Formats: sequence, structure tokens, C-alpha cells
Amino acid sequence: VATSAQAQNTAGQTMSAPASDREKVSYMIGADVGRSISAVGPDLDLAAFERAVKNAFAGGKPLLSDEESRTVGSALMQRIGERTGKPSPGVAPGTKPPAVAKDKVGFMVGTDVGRSLAPIKDEIDLPVFLQAMRTLMTSGKSLMTDAEMDQVREAFSKRMQAREETRLADLARKNLEDGTAFLAKNKTVKGVIATASGLQYMVLRQGTGQRPRPSDQVRVNYQGTLLDGTVFDSSYERGQPAEFALNQVIAGWTEGVALMPVGAKYRFWIPAPIAYGERGSPPSIGPNATLVFDVELLNVL
Repeated sequence: VATSAQAQNTAGQTMSAPASDREKVSYMIGADVGRSISAVGPDLDLAAFERAVKNAFAGGKPLLSDEESRTVGSALMQRIGERTGKPSPGVAPGTKPPAVAKDKVGFMVGTDVGRSLAPIKDEIDLPVFLQAMRTLMTSGKSLMTDAEMDQVREAFSKRMQAREETRLADLARKNLEDGTAFLAKNKTVKGVIATASGLQYMVLRQGTGQRPRPSDQVRVNYQGTLLDGTVFDSSYERGQPAEFALNQVIAGWTEGVALMPVGAKYRFWIPAPIAYGERGSPPSIGPNATLVFDVELLNVL
């Protein structure tokens, strides 16, 4: 991109074309966002949008409540429908759309954009990103051609993919080491039983009913956590037991629950090879993660 190219920003100041790789990436991403939210432009306060993006990058709480976001979102869709001649479902043609506060639209849209970009926030020069977004959102003259942005996008995607693969490989090694060390110590704890597969379990409450076969359908209550205590799944939190066939879940569950009589509650420690293995179960379960489950067997169906 020729560094002599310039464009006017919304304050009337000139901005040189992106020169560094970081600036080019930031401009490309800003242009993509600008195009994607162009329909919102007439109702969007850019200062509020920028504030919300920065807040999301910092991990702050949303600047609008869930209820406010729903109200603003509904009004915004009606306004966009009026402008495009495509009324929102359930809205009669010709219905005047409700007014909407532009700063609240900025907060809502900026929060969504900021959250989506948070994983790559360190790659983004925010002023360059915002300038590109403004320009493309208002169909202004871009400082980069579509071909140049395609080239930058492809190179950036490859770099991010390589970085993610490295991160996952490092995490897989760490999870495997942590899990192996934990299980080696855990199996020495009184009451913990280890099986040939590596599964470890403890009886928290014994039952008196039948034991399911691996092909049976069961009803259970359970909670699954990582070794650090993070809850990634819980029927208790959903307020409803789960039902499934034992041969349709991870091997550690198939083996473990088949050991339980109805009415029992067991704790299972499941090593990665009989859990989700090297791939994990994104985004909540990383590669080679050892899992902990508290399970109550309520019934065999």
C-alpha cells in the first residue's frame, strides 16, 4: 500500500495508508466490521461504540443490561427494516419504528464486536481499526484495495491458525502432565479405586438397585468439572436429570456408570484417553484434560 495515500476521517484529519503489518491487519479487520454493521450506521454513536469495544477488550461487564440490549435490539431491527423496506417479522408494513438511543446502540454493537475480537485484541491498533470501520460503514474511500485486504486477511488467518495450533499443543502437554501427576497421587487416597483403563472412582453413596449394561439407557444427575474446579456441565444447574444410552458417551462414563447400582452416587476421575482425548471438547474442555464427575444413577430405563 502506498504510504502517500491519505483519506479524511470523521474529524476532518488525514490518515496515511496503513504501513506496518499491524496497521494493515487492523485496517482489514475494521473494514470487515464496518461492512458488516453498515445497516446500523445511522443509529450508531461511534464514541459509545469505541467505549464498548475497549470495555470488552478489558474484560469489563457489558455497558447495557440484558433487558436493555433486548429492547434496543428489537427497536434497531425495526428501524433497519424500515430503511431497507424489509419489515421485521410480526411488524406490519408502514408501522413507525420506535426511537432508539444512539449511545445504547453503540454500547450494544460495540460489546458484541469487542467480545468477538477480544481473543486477537493484541493484534489490533484500535485507532486504525476504528478509522477503517468508519470509512467502510459510510461507503467512504478505502485506504486499501479489496485485493490488498484479501492478501492481508489470508496471511493473518494462517498466522493465527499457526499460533492457535502452538497454543493447543502446549496446553495438551501441560494437561497431560498435570493429569498424570494428579491421578498418580489420587489413587493413593483412601476410598479411591482404580481400574485397568485408568478410571478412578469413589463411592459417595451406595445404591441397592440394578446395575446398567453398557447398552442400557439411564437417567442420571451429574456435575462435571476440570481439575481446577471449573464446572463445565451440570444437570443440577439445568434443573433436570439427563437421559442417554451408555454406549453413546465417553468411554470413562460407559465404564464407570456400569459399575453403579441404581440409587448410588459416585465420583469419577477420568483420564484423557477415556474422556475427550487430544482434541478435547472446545471451548470448555481442553486437549488431554482429566475430568471429574459426580454422578447419581437415578434409574435404568
